[in-house]
Amino acid sequence: MITIRKSKLTEEYLKTIGINERQRIIISYLKEHKKITRKQTVGLLKTSKDTAFRELADLVQKGIIKRLGKGKKVFYVVG
Repeated sequence: MITIRKSKLTEEYLKTIGINERQRIIISYLKEHKKITRKQTVGLLKTSKDTAFRELADLVQKGIIKRLGKGKKVFYVVG
């Protein structure tokens, strides 16, 4: 038996929760690569570490992604 899950992160859903363009880019990356680090987010968004952290933290707070790991090994996955 094969189970195919449809992502809850559709464009319609994302519009209802009020995310910005940078957060859409992060979510798109996560859909393809399954995980992302803050360092990868800095490169992806071409922004500062602080801005990357704020965008990731906001997505965690909204329940869209989860933060896993500790210290330098922290990464984020779709929640």
